[in-house]
Amino acid sequence: MIDPEARYLRTHEWAKKEGGGIFSVGLSSYAVEQLGDIVYMELPQPGDTLEQSGTFGVVESVKAASDLYAPLGGEVLEVNQVVVENPDLLKEDPYEEGWLIKIKASNPSEFEDLMDAKEYKHFLETEAE
Repeated sequence: MIDPEARYLRTHEWAKKEGGGIFSVGLSSYAVEQLGDIVYMELPQPGDTLEQSGTFGVVESVKAASDLYAPLGGEVLEVNQVVVENPDLLKEDPYEEGWLIKIKASNPSEFEDLMDAKEYKHFLETEAE
């Protein structure tokens, strides 16, 4: 499942416009599927500043630990504590209820540099080959 409104990084994080330069950020359903059972997540604190493509956290599963990369730079406004306490929510609804953080983008035009849903789908297809 790919959200047509989201834009994606090659590392499988997504960003969606919320309005007013605010974006929600999460992990694609493909990444969640690849990770398997997620047992722990470490996310930034509100007020932290992120750089585009810089790490903003860690997700650990029974298979591996993976860094999370910021699709856009900016200030963290909110962290989804519900998903931190219940990582299974990522499997159930990775694009709505399963968002990880909300950021106020320092440069909202960075959103346009990310892969759109069609490009991300093609990326996944070529990566699987």
